[in-house]
Amino acid sequence: MNSWINLNALWKIVVVGLLAGAGLPALFAIGLRLLSPPVAADQAGRDGQGAAGRSTAGPVGYALAGLCFAVVLAAIGWGISVIVNHS
Repeated sequence: MNSWINLNALWKIVVVGLLAGAGLPALFAIGLRLLSPPVAADQAGRDGQGAAGRSTAGPVGYALAGLCFAVVLAAIGWGISVIVNHS
């Protein structure tokens, strides 16, 4: 292509942008969803308002949600450290 367009750097920017811009919010949303599992149909009631008690995440849900949040926090910390080291 052109000599002033560095394609090697361009694809790296696109990949990191996709991961940070779409991947981390998606991972955070998955973590939130794991903390509040859907209410089963038999607990929802006939009017669709839901049962009196909320369903809670089990220990596996809490562990997976914690893992998702830890990955997001690690990525944020890594990004901050990269910015600070290059400035």
